[in-house]
Amino acid sequence: MNEQDGQGRQERADAVDREMAAHLLPDAVVRTLSSWWETNAAAYADGTPGAHTVRYTPGRWAQITPWPEALAPASAGGNAAVSRAEVASAVPDALRREAFQEALVATCVWGKGKRGTPGGSGPATLHKILAFDGLDTALATAVTALREHGAPQAYAALHRQVPGLGPAFFTKFLYFTGIALPPARGPRALILDRVQSRRLRWMAAAVGRESRHDVDGSVAAWVWSDSNWSPHRYQVYLSFMHAAANQLAEGDSWPSGAAPDLLECALFTTSWETSG
Repeated sequence: MNEQDGQGRQERADAVDREMAAHLLPDAVVRTLSSWWETNAAAYADGTPGAHTVRYTPGRWAQITPWPEALAPASAGGNAAVSRAEVASAVPDALRREAFQEALVATCVWGKGKRGTPGGSGPATLHKILAFDGLDTALATAVTALREHGAPQAYAALHRQVPGLGPAFFTKFLYFTGIALPPARGPRALILDRVQSRRLRWMAAAVGRESRHDVDGSVAAWVWSDSNWSPHRYQVYLSFMHAAANQLAEGDSWPSGAAPDLLECALFTTSWETSG
């Protein structure tokens, strides 16, 4: 692709972003989320996703140190469970001790859950990440950037800085850190992973077709790829999600004043219809 083609594609991407910001969640998505809330209202009655619980197998993470006390001992047999609220309580304590790696482990184990197998992408990848000499410096820099500047700047501080530590991992770290240390300005950090990106890709493709900015969905597939999103894309994501959460709160089928991470949780855990 030559420079002119690249510029044209970026202009189309910017146009689709503006359309998404103007229209926010389509009616079909609002209906899907309303159904999700009707089913899950009792679990998330406080308007936060703190009860969102993940099951994991501690023994599969036996090679990982430091191991947070909030998690079941790695020597324990069978499965265990940990909720967002429990991780959100463990991370501030780790940050106070500047135990950045411990905080990262807690967020990664919760994020991977039972998908983590001893030689798989969870424990094996995390083991390599923890072996990186510059990890503490990178995490500390991101924490400072989050506290003093904001979530997009913290994202930029970690983007492509640690081998193996991609956005799907480190936005979980930023999300839980942001609960403990709210940013000085701007929206709070949210998790961005492949599932969330595919939700946004579907919505971007729909608005691109309707607006004629992206008739074939190629721009949506480009900007909302499965991984390695740019700091600019993360900023677009945060702006959209916070505005969409406000959109939902104005209706009758979503809790008033609900945190934007409840929307993130709902998009992640709901069944998703992509037809029509």
